[in-house]
Amino acid sequence: MRRLAAVFASLAALGFAPGSAGAQESGNVIFFHPDGSSAAHWAAARILEKGPDGRLNWDGLPAIGVYTGHTADSLTGSSHGGATIHAYGVKVQRDSFGMDGESPVTAASGAEMSIMAEAMAAGRAVGLVQTGHLAEPGTAAFLASVPSRGMREAIAAQLIKSGAHVLLGGGERYLRPAGAEGVHGEGGREDGRDLIEEARQAGYTVVFTREALLSLDPAAVDKLLGVFAWEDTYNDASEEANAERGLQAYDPAAPTVAEMARVALSILDRDPDGFFLVAEEEGTDNLSNDNNASGALQALTRADDAVGVFADYVDADPETLLIMAADSNASGMTLVGPSADEMAMVAASGSLPASMRNGAPLDGVAGTGTAPFESAPDAAGVTHRFGIAWSGFADVSGGVLVRAKGLNADRVTPVMDNTEVYAVMYETLFGEAPADAAARRGGE
Repeated sequence: MRRLAAVFASLAALGFAPGSAGAQESGNVIFFHPDGSSAAHWAAARILEKGPDGRLNWDGLPAIGVYTGHTADSLTGSSHGGATIHAYGVKVQRDSFGMDGESPVTAASGAEMSIMAEAMAAGRAVGLVQTGHLAEPGTAAFLASVPSRGMREAIAAQLIKSGAHVLLGGGERYLRPAGAEGVHGEGGREDGRDLIEEARQAGYTVVFTREALLSLDPAAVDKLLGVFAWEDTYNDASEEANAERGLQAYDPAAPTVAEMARVALSILDRDPDGFFLVAEEEGTDNLSNDNNASGALQALTRADDAVGVFADYVDADPETLLIMAADSNASGMTLVGPSADEMAMVAASGSLPASMRNGAPLDGVAGTGTAPFESAPDAAGVTHRFGIAWSGFADVSGGVLVRAKGLNADRVTPVMDNTEVYAVMYETLFGEAPADAAARRGGE
């Protein structure tokens, strides 16, 4: 049974305020999507932050499977096509956003709606947490359906209309009318709508800064909209381009994904019928595809902090599933540890070579051909220098893993299709397999 006295006590110790409801037949689901992150991305983050012999929060998740992320028409998934498959459990075209191309899509459960819309219809609290703009597909495709991912104003409007209990991310430009001055910049909506005001009228508490988010009393908030950037909470460019503009990889005034996650959980957890949270660290993808090694590694560290928040919640309420995967591998990040001879050349020049012998760019701490990164110490107390090589500037296939912990984590198999991620989430939320739900609907 959910929410026994021990669960109450554990959640309180973590700063969460559990609801007072009794038993449920099904559990909560947290789907975390650190976009673009492969096993190689996580290995680089581990070595930098914990050392070659250390372990990340991500490493502590007990269930693991190799992720196959092909779409109906492409071996390499896209953010919008992949998110649609996660949200509906069926293969769609790569260029899809809550649809199959430009056609409506029926979910694997037989419902004419996404898994999150089904959860809302069943009385569950739902939330989206995003470090990019709110219309980013990794989260928004769970509640919005449009013919093109470029229709960001329409996507934002659908999110506000959905009534989701928690919406946190960037993208103020898509929420305010063109010419209207906002907290982070000028609005850009061509239809004249002010979605911030519409959200307030719909009962949302609205916050715009990290400070305002962290000072909230979750018990006093029924629905929360957080808008923390004009576009994204990270600066989507290479190290060199950001340095020229005097920008850091992330806006220090915006909350991290872990901070947003903790607040989201504290609100969603109050619902007696349970919740479904989808969270995304988008910087792992965009900064990788900018070949910004320092930024990508920072994004991975932030993502791992969020894994820690989610794993702690599962420990406190084990009738919750945490499941996570990316939809593709952003730019094929590879950690390169120079040989002794190569390190002698690095020591003499102070910098890594600008590229590998095959021409692949090699990044150090400040960009291509700069000083190498230095790992945290290994078990013997030795630190190691390394560089990050890239295969290109776009998503590629391979190396993505599904990780899980908690209720139904044992459903993760050694090889896991993207449609099966939906299936595990669906069974956890509703207590039946999607195929059984589809058969039941067909017989009604």
